[in-house]
Amino acid sequence: MALQYFYDLLSQPSRAVYMILRLNKIPYEDKQVALRKGEHRTEEFITKVNPFQLVPAINDNGFRLTESIAIVEYLMNTRKLANHWYPPHTDPKRRARVTEYLHWQHFNTRGNCASLFQYLLIIPRATGKPVDQTKVAKGRESVRKVIKNLESYYLRDTPFISSDVITAADIFGACELMQLYAVLEENLYESSPIVKAWMERVRQETNPVFDDAHKMVYRVRDMYKGMAKL
Repeated sequence: MALQYFYDLLSQPSRAVYMILRLNKIPYEDKQVALRKGEHRTEEFITKVNPFQLVPAINDNGFRLTESIAIVEYLMNTRKLANHWYPPHTDPKRRARVTEYLHWQHFNTRGNCASLFQYLLIIPRATGKPVDQTKVAKGRESVRKVIKNLESYYLRDTPFISSDVITAADIFGACELMQLYAVLEENLYESSPIVKAWMERVRQETNPVFDDAHKMVYRVRDMYKGMAKL
């Protein structure tokens, strides 16, 4: 049985794993899960894929795994990815730098970008209530702090996150920031020349996979533009 990949391209970590799979030409059985339709809450999904009702997830010939970063590390160990994506244990310092960012991002790049996205789009659509501008303002300020940390620490003297070559850290970081692009908030990271240039390098290094992975983001952006005009 081929590796099964369960994902939704509206999910940032789903896009990151999708890109790793595509960029490394890893064969897999495509298992798209429509979050907007609640397909991640079905009994079959909960019992056979992920009891936590989240994507991404994989099933590798009966071995199920749920967390995106764990999935990438597993692929590194089982599918012989190029070492630059996630350096092996024989290169502990480079590996530690990738791991450092991937741990940091949970409550920083991911946590804050996802929250702002929810304040601007998900929560208003789910509740029918207007956007809470106070929460949005706080969310933007939190994202600005993330951008400052990216430019002053992770990108302070390297073209990619703590590295001279692209790694999984860059893929995860770019996918999180692109969630802001969907709701017309890209100015938050493009205001930093360092972060803006890094995002463009990631796009150039990974296209056409980058644009394919973000096709749903581009659609949401077009939809959001229409909503903003109302």
